[in-house]
Amino acid sequence: MQLNVILFLILSVPVVWVSRKFFLKPGTHGFYRFFSWECMLWLLTSNYAYWFTDPLGYKQLISWFLLIFSCYPALAGFLLLKKATKNNSKRTDKNLFAFEKTTIIVKEGVYKYIRHPLYVSLILLTWGIYFKNTTLALLPFALLSTVFLFLTARNDEKECIAYFGEAYREYIKNTRMFIPYIF
Repeated sequence: MQLNVILFLILSVPVVWVSRKFFLKPGTHGFYRFFSWECMLWLLTSNYAYWFTDPLGYKQLISWFLLIFSCYPALAGFLLLKKATKNNSKRTDKNLFAFEKTTIIVKEGVYKYIRHPLYVSLILLTWGIYFKNTTLALLPFALLSTVFLFLTARNDEKECIAYFGEAYREYIKNTRMFIPYIF
């Protein structure tokens, strides 16, 4: 068995463990997020050998730009969600991680411009990993990861509308999903 397949299987164990409660719930954002994570994991285990080859090549520069830039929306979004859930245990939805259990709509910082900074970060991470070694065989995994993250965001929004109601619909009207002022 190839090393990348062995690595994929080993690293899939914690991903499966974290996502286990979503397997039978296709309407939740966690269901689609699992498949995105698996696509990213396949990209990572397929491209790890190319991580530092041709360090000044244009693909590597694009990759590093995407990987580094992916850190900002993840960190900014996570910290704002964490701040919004601090000392708040009113929301008991078992389909959410602790930092996702906000009882208010976070509209400050990065959330003022985009609704899903954490998913934007994962999309940038996906493509950053893909650009380490661009091949036609790996392109479907990068595309699928992106599609699964879009589906994750759509289902997350359905969950937010169910919880927050009209206030979240208004938030949708005033912000973009992934790219400020565009999309």
